[in-house]
This record gives sequence, structure tokens and C-alpha cells, in this order.
Amino acid sequence: MSSLFSILGSTANTLQTFTKALGVSEENVANVSTPGYAEQVQSFTALPFDPSSGVIGGVAAGEIQSTRDIFAEQNVQAQNSQLGTAEQQVSSLTNLQSNFDISGTTGIPAALSALSAAFSSWSVSPNDATARQDVIQNVQDVASAFQATAANVSQIASTNQTQLTGLVGQVNGYAASIAADNAKIQAGGANDPAVSADLYSNLENLSEVANISTVNQPDGTVTVLLGGQATLVAGSQVDPISSQLSVPATPPPAYPSAPPNAQILDSQGNDITSIVTGGELGGVLTVLNQTLPAIEGDSTHQGSLNQLAQSFADALNGNQTSSNVTDGPPVQTGTALLSYDTSNTANAAASLTLATGATAAGLAAISPADATATPPTAEASNGAALSLASLATAANKVGGQSYTQFFGTIAANVGSALSTATTNQTTQTSLLAQARALRDTAQGVDLNQEAVTVTELQTSMDAASKLFTVIDDLTQTVINMVT
Repeated sequence: MSSLFSILGSTANTLQTFTKALGVSEENVANVSTPGYAEQVQSFTALPFDPSSGVIGGVAAGEIQSTRDIFAEQNVQAQNSQLGTAEQQVSSLTNLQSNFDISGTTGIPAALSALSAAFSSWSVSPNDATARQDVIQNVQDVASAFQATAANVSQIASTNQTQLTGLVGQVNGYAASIAADNAKIQAGGANDPAVSADLYSNLENLSEVANISTVNQPDGTVTVLLGGQATLVAGSQVDPISSQLSVPATPPPAYPSAPPNAQILDSQGNDITSIVTGGELGGVLTVLNQTLPAIEGDSTHQGSLNQLAQSFADALNGNQTSSNVTDGPPVQTGTALLSYDTSNTANAAASLTLATGATAAGLAAISPADATATPPTAEASNGAALSLASLATAANKVGGQSYTQFFGTIAANVGSALSTATTNQTTQTSLLAQARALRDTAQGVDLNQEAVTVTELQTSMDAASKLFTVIDDLTQTVINMVT
């Protein structure tokens, strides 16, 4: 009789075990689309079997095991971070490239081409009032083209600075969520698949914004390091980062009024910009601290656009101030046509404008005789105008190039950076997809396999139920016989 009761109890325990396992499978199916969820597996433990001593065996539920693969998760995070960098750079550089059209139909190249044409027409008719006025108008158009390009580049910088602030906020927000998940783990949720799913979903989201590394602690929590060095999350503690724009004091800035650099600071105010190299945050820092300063300047660089504006203005002004409006008597020399902020040459493009006093009547077309030249030159009534007609394409004017070539180099550098970023985006999209596929193979929920598991469990439960019914009937029969 005692054996029947033992078998009945063992069978009931088996039913409970299979029911629990079935619940695990149902939870897997319900969370198949939950971000960060890893398949859970119910383990089973065989109970001792020794009929001679009344130990009748059976099965008991063991620990519910997670299939999460930490290395696969970290690989996804690494690839996600690199994709974030490329995507941010593509976005920023696409906007920047639109300001450096080398077709010659818009912007600075178009303005320089039109000015060259105006100078050429003036050289044919040096005294023609219409030709002279056309030159003045086109000089103004060149200045306006430089101003517009500088303003657009500055606006792109401002947009990226706003994005920088937003991305820092995202980093701190995800860090706070990860710390909250760690707190739940410390409070006893180490084996809660929902907590684990939320934790790894937040880690993946954070990796898109910044390059991080993670360390899994013995208590189940995850420590997050920004750039592999600066602690961002430790347990339930967050060390938030911040951003600022500043001009370095050391070494003394060559251009103190130039656009500032972007910096990332840790919770103690230390500059950790150099370690933030990945994610969208790393991408925007590269644009703000490398790509844009090369064009618009910073504390140590004048910027190629300003260099071009200053050099062209100086060459144009040098031509006019060394030439004559009339050979007199008295001789009337020309005046400067363009002016810019000489106190801050890193602002040359933005401040370029038609010089005060520049008029059509004051244009100097005459190149005076120069007895000191080798060979000596004679006065030419349109010599200055002819020289200006080829100014934009004359060799060795700035950086060993003509002005149009130098602009083309600026455009080429932007285009090359965009091309590299676009290639990286395509490559990283593929690599991230592969990393996610490998992770899903290791820990993702396979609905087909879950269907097989559910079927097996239901079959086992049916068999256990039938055995339970048989044992229950036998027990009842024995009881009736005794009574």
C-alpha cells in the first residue's frame, strides 16, 4: 500500500515537473520578439531508483538555464558600435558635401568662374562702364559665395553640436537603465529572464551610441566601461558623462576666436574625449574635431576655406593696389576690392565682403611699366585686367595649387571621407547582421524547436497522467478491499 502511495506521489511530482517545463517553453514562445531575450531551458534531474528500499525514482525539475552567449552579445555590441559611427558620419558628411559642388555650376566655383569671365570682358574694354560694374557685382558675388559656404559649414557644426548634447543624454539614459537592471539583479532577479532581456537590450542600444566594453560580475551584474577605460556603470551606480565646447588654453591658441573643439568629460570633469572613438558619439566627435576644423578652422588651424578666401582676397587686392586707374597726371592707383577680418583669419571666409570704397570707376586696369623686372615690362592699358582674368586658375597661388584646384581638393577630401564612411556603413551593416545571426543561433528562440519540445512535454504529461489514473484506481481498489 505504501508503495502505491509512493508511486502516486512520484507521478504527481512528475506531472508538476513537466507542467513547469511547459511553462518555460510557453514563455520562450511569448518572448520570441522581445529585444534582448535569450531562450530558457528547463533542466531535469533523475531521482534515485531502488525498489528494494522503496526509492522508486522519477524526475524532478532542475534549474532553468539561460542560453545567453556573452561572447556573442559582446560581438554584436562591437559591430553595432562601428555601424553607429559610420551612420553618423554618413549623415553629417552628406550635408557637408552639398556645399562643395565641383561641377562649377553653384557656390564658390561658379562665382569664381563668373568673375573670371567679367574680368575677361573688362580687359577687352577697360573703360566700358558696364564691364566695370559687372566686375564689381561679381566680386560681391564671390564674397557672398564664401560667406554662404562658411555659414552653411557653421550651421552643420551647430547641428552636430546639438546632436552631441543629445547623444551624451542618450548614453546617460541607457546607463541609468542598465544600473536599474543591475539593482534588480542584486535584489534577487539574477535568474529573471525579463530582467536579463532588458539589461542586454539596453547594452545593445548603448553600444550603438558609444563604444563600450562590459565585465560580467560574480553577482550577475554588468559593469560598463566607456572606451574600455572610464567606468560608466558599476552595479547600481552611474557615473554620467557630459560634453562641452572649448578652445584649449594650452598650448596658446593661434586662433583664439576660432570655432571651439568638442569634449567629453567623465563624472569628475576629466577630459576623456580621446577614448570615445565609436558609436554615433564617436562619429559626431570625429566630424566636429577633425573634418569640420580642417575646413572652418579651430584654435590651431586656419581652415582650408579661410585660407582660400584670404589668399584670393590678398591676390586680388595686390593686383589692384599695384595697378593704375589712370596713368595721370596725376597717377591714380587702384584700391582693394575685398576685405576680411584681419584680426582673425580663421574667420576670413565668413567675413569676406566687398571693400569699402570699391567702385566701378576705381577699378585699375593699367599695369604700370616695371624697369626692375627681368625682362623690363612696358605699361599695358589692360595688363591688370588680363592678369585678373586668369587669376582663379593661375598655378601656385595657394598650397601649390590654383584657387579652383584648391577648392577641388577641399571637395575631394570631403567626398573621400563620405565615400569611406558609406563603405564602412555597408560593411558594418553586413557584419552586424552576421553577428546577430550567430547570436540568435546560440540563444534565440526557435519556434520549430519549441513546437517539438511542447509536443514532447505534452506526450510525457499524457503518459504520466494515464499512469497517475491507473495508480489512483489501484489505490482506490485496495482501499475498498481493505474496508
